[in-house]
Amino acid sequence: MNYLLTGIRILDLTRVWSGPLAGRILADLGAEVIHIIGRSTVSGAEIPPDDARILGIFPENDPGERPWNRRSQDNDFNRNKLGMTLELNTPEGIAIFKRLVRISDVVLENFSPRVMPNFGLDYPVLKEINPGIILCSMPGFGLTGPFRDYVSYGTNLDPFSGLASLMGYPGESAHMSGNAYPDPAAALHATGAILTALFHKQQTGQGQHIDLSQAESAVCLIGEAVLGYALNGKIPARTGNRHPVFAPHGCYRCKGEDRWVAIAVSTEEEWQALCRVLGQPDWMKDERFSDPINRRNNQDELDELIGAWTGHHTHYEAMHILQEAGVPAGAVLDAAELLNDEQLRARGFFQEINHPECGSRKYCGLPIKISGTPEPSKKPAPCLGEHNQYILGELLGLSKEEITQLEEKDIIGTRPID
Repeated sequence: MNYLLTGIRILDLTRVWSGPLAGRILADLGAEVIHIIGRSTVSGAEIPPDDARILGIFPENDPGERPWNRRSQDNDFNRNKLGMTLELNTPEGIAIFKRLVRISDVVLENFSPRVMPNFGLDYPVLKEINPGIILCSMPGFGLTGPFRDYVSYGTNLDPFSGLASLMGYPGESAHMSGNAYPDPAAALHATGAILTALFHKQQTGQGQHIDLSQAESAVCLIGEAVLGYALNGKIPARTGNRHPVFAPHGCYRCKGEDRWVAIAVSTEEEWQALCRVLGQPDWMKDERFSDPINRRNNQDELDELIGAWTGHHTHYEAMHILQEAGVPAGAVLDAAELLNDEQLRARGFFQEINHPECGSRKYCGLPIKISGTPEPSKKPAPCLGEHNQYILGELLGLSKEEITQLEEKDIIGTRPID
């Protein structure tokens, strides 16, 4: 079956979240993505039951006999990929990788900047092997600058990018985001950059080296705050759920335990609709709420009045009532509610994928639908080294004896190197 990226081969050396997510998006679009991992980087240690419960990354909190094949994040981000093990700290591993570069279109990596050169696999080397190769490097702070070698994960790039400085309530300290947003932001930038480079290659035959800074990807998310300071010299204050201009704007408690609805009024028409649907037409004449400035100055009173109404409704009820009246509102959903939400279910967003060691599970699907193309494939993430034989034998033409020798030398395998 032909997908949008059928015929494109990507060597995915990434780990954790940012790079694997970029590779998964490209795999969902039909590229042949070969996820390559060194077994020396995979833990084969036994995981006690208490530790498994704390980690919460295994189905039913059971690590099983091969926990490395049951990790939820790996099985999420590596679906539709081929899985290969290869020790790149060995001459044999490097030789195999270079042969794969010769027949591939893209190399994707999110190591620190020193790793690929230390392997002898920096862009000039790859380009000499395959002039059309696209290398996408996505280290935390980019390939240049004084911070290039700093250790980085989404959790420390979040505060560096300025996101944490905007999170929190007036008078309180900064807060980390609820998720490590620099990771998915970098993944989306990497996907777009790779697709652009593939288009350029199609036109010219030339490859590219993409230098993608995950930190800069996250800074792009707060461009408005940066621009505001550049224009007026003021550092944006933390405002919680409130908006610097519009009111009412926030999350309001609803009936039930920890249930909320978000309301965001930005026009006079929406404000009047809110007054009517709450049965409070007099608010439109109340001096405290007569215009956006007065509503903003009296938000504490206004929030208390709105909360008195939302408290009598479930979050879904409040959302439906408000939306039908033309008021922007959304129920605040938790993970369990997302999996059962009628809107997401109607669009077939969640994919049921059956993994040989994890069973059938629901995974987030691709949030785009492209006309004239088949539905994305639903292949489970590979087990460790699952496609070694296919990649080495079918793609590279190695004999069974040569593959056996690589196994005996621990260059490849299907279990972690202890």
